[in-house]
Amino acid sequence: MQEITGLELSPKKVEYLKFLFKKGGLVRTTDISSQLQVDPSTSTKTIADLAGTGLVEHIPYRGVRLTEKGQLYAEFLVNRHNILSLMLSHYGLSSEEACAETARFESFVSKDAVDKICSSMGHPQTGVCGKIRHISCGIL
Repeated sequence: MQEITGLELSPKKVEYLKFLFKKGGLVRTTDISSQLQVDPSTSTKTIADLAGTGLVEHIPYRGVRLTEKGQLYAEFLVNRHNILSLMLSHYGLSSEEACAETARFESFVSKDAVDKICSSMGHPQTGVCGKIRHISCGIL
């Protein structure tokens, strides 16, 4: 697998992968459009772009699902969010504030920085937004 920096995707594409990861399995494109509040043609184009990277598989008229590579990458993205939001909660933000604030900047934080933050916090297993699997802490 290609080295992951955590900076490969736009913030919007990160949202797509995290949504697919949380839903699991085959997800209808209309559900993606609705959840992410984008026009169906926009979601179709973005899905095609993600399919071109090998992160998702698009099955016409059925839906979209993460590939094995996409599953690993999406898991890293969710873990990155959970680690960063936990870090912010240590600086006085409520869980909700930390989660919302993290969503604004997480796509610009590298895997290397996340690994160092995770390590400095003692490789936590639970964040304010959910469980943290140590795949994001230097294992990918």
